[in-house]
Amino acid sequence: MTTSPASKRVKTSPPLIGTHNGHFHADEALAVYLLRLLPAYSPSTLLRTRDPALLSTCHTVVDVGGEYDSAQNRYDHHQRTFNTTFLGRHTKLSSAGLVYLHFGKAIIAQRTGLSPDHADTDILWRKLYDEFIEAIDANDNGIPVYPPNDTATLTKRFNDAGITLSSLVSDLNNDFSISAPPTDALETATTNGTAPPRRPQDEEDARFLAASDLMGTSFLRKLHGYHTAWLPARATVLAAYESRSEVEPRGRILLFREPTPWKDHLYTFESSTSSSSSTGGKAEAPQVLYVLYPESADAGAKWRIQAVPKGKDSFESRKALPEAWRGLRDEELSAKAGVEGCVFVHASGFIGGNASEKGVREMARMAVEM
Repeated sequence: MTTSPASKRVKTSPPLIGTHNGHFHADEALAVYLLRLLPAYSPSTLLRTRDPALLSTCHTVVDVGGEYDSAQNRYDHHQRTFNTTFLGRHTKLSSAGLVYLHFGKAIIAQRTGLSPDHADTDILWRKLYDEFIEAIDANDNGIPVYPPNDTATLTKRFNDAGITLSSLVSDLNNDFSISAPPTDALETATTNGTAPPRRPQDEEDARFLAASDLMGTSFLRKLHGYHTAWLPARATVLAAYESRSEVEPRGRILLFREPTPWKDHLYTFESSTSSSSSTGGKAEAPQVLYVLYPESADAGAKWRIQAVPKGKDSFESRKALPEAWRGLRDEELSAKAGVEGCVFVHASGFIGGNASEKGVREMARMAVEM
């Protein structure tokens, strides 16, 4: 029995991804990796060229071509008329931001098992943009972190530009270990029937893929952390925040029964409470000054007291632990503080420890009043 042509399985080629060759940046390196996280693109090959005729054969093109048209799978941001931003943000998107804008929720759903329209998917989608993608967009578009007028009189204490992901990707553009083979070497190899040396473009493409892996695995680590630790902690922090007056009458101490990533959520809940108070005419609640938690989930674990920073990225505490305690340890610290079981207080006063929950609660109770 023969099979009719109509019933034969039609083989389709995986979508070809195109981007430019030459000097590469973090944004297109990440954009390509993000696409390949999706099943439809996972077997895709990559074409790096600036030839319009070759790019026209690609299913999807990022960071080249002078066109942004999601219906045609074209994601460039270099055209003068381009001004697209992420929801609620002001930073112009790069190719990474464009791909994330259109495919981010599908990628998050694929990696986490959540549905694309789940509320948690949306939370993670926005969080990853704010904490990871936006900085890549800004870097590629030459947008400074601070307005120029705000930093005109500031001088850096040290140079930290060399440790950013964008800088590490830039380093991969330079390959000092391999030099291009002379033309006669290529001809000799071909004549003798041996495999010819890799072309300079092949070497450049290999370095691009290394950059893509660097950016992509960094993205996946962020996603994994936000999904498995940060997101579940949201409910834990909210419960602790709402019950904080049970720990200290004015609500200035937060207590957790296990180590919990609390900073982002605390600032969010405080901001929400502050906004509600101002619109409702209520007195604003005191800020949380100290957070208490065990060092681990193990029974008998020591406890920590940590001063809340003034801001998420600040090294300055709202209220550092008492100066008289700073830099002391063990019996000396216990005698000075008048609290049994003290372990240490950091020299800057941002963190300390005690052998027990009772002891660390006593340290916090004293510190808020000193």
